Amino acid sequence: MYKVDINCDMGESFGLYEQGNDEEMMKYISSANIACGFHAGDPHVMRKTVELAKKYNVGIGVHPGFPDLLGFGRRAMACTPSEIKDYIIYQMGALREFANIFDVKLQHCKPHGALYMRAMEDKQVARAILEAIHAVSKDMIVFALNNSEFMEEAIKMGIPVAKEAYSDREHTENGSIILTRKGSEIKDYAAMADRVVRMIKDKKVITHDGKEVSIEADTICIHGDTPGAPELAKAIVEACNKNDIQVLPIHEILK
Repeated sequence: MYKVDINCDMGESFGLYEQGNDEEMMKYISSANIACGFHAGDPHVMRKTVELAKKYNVGIGVHPGFPDLLGFGRRAMACTPSEIKDYIIYQMGALREFANIFDVKLQHCKPHGALYMRAMEDKQVARAILEAIHAVSKDMIVFALNNSEFMEEAIKMGIPVAKEAYSDREHTENGSIILTRKGSEIKDYAAMADRVVRMIKDKKVITHDGKEVSIEADTICIHGDTPGAPELAKAIVEACNKNDIQVLPIHEILK
């Protein structure tokens, strides 16, 4: 049987501003990337999201970003490696304490938005993030795009890495993604679910410009703010079940 993790960026509401449908998504995913207050989220939302993850037996991940509430962490910032390390450690520590009170362990780390995309291309940024993660937890899994600097540096450092692919973004020829500010409207859930199945079983995907390329997917991302995200998540899980693909938290796949 094939195995895959399904992850989702969560806990991204803030104060009076609501983002995504976290509880509905928790019914289908196996790992949650929880915002830690820098690009989104607040202490109350963090607590509630950790509690939800425990309720639905979903693996808990840190989702740290640049300190950019106004731009939702999607704007590039000029930060030194030392500053980036401190940002990561600060956010990991905040989420870890909420996890502690619910007696659950942090499973993985997936940086958010502009910080994540920069780490895929910039070896110095990738190294700074990975050194911060490793300093806090020696066995924490990191998520990385195929063929990225982040993935290569994690492998060099002996950090467990899960190769990530996307259900609701278009891929490029080198394994990266086309970054958009908001998820596009989904018109055919079944077709997108079938694409995910193909990425898992055949290790192939059609790129944004129509090329067929190889891809590896230990974990599949569904953005919680994509319109129709719960319906897409349900379609993907159903397609996985029909195709002998077991959906599990990433720590159960990479153990």
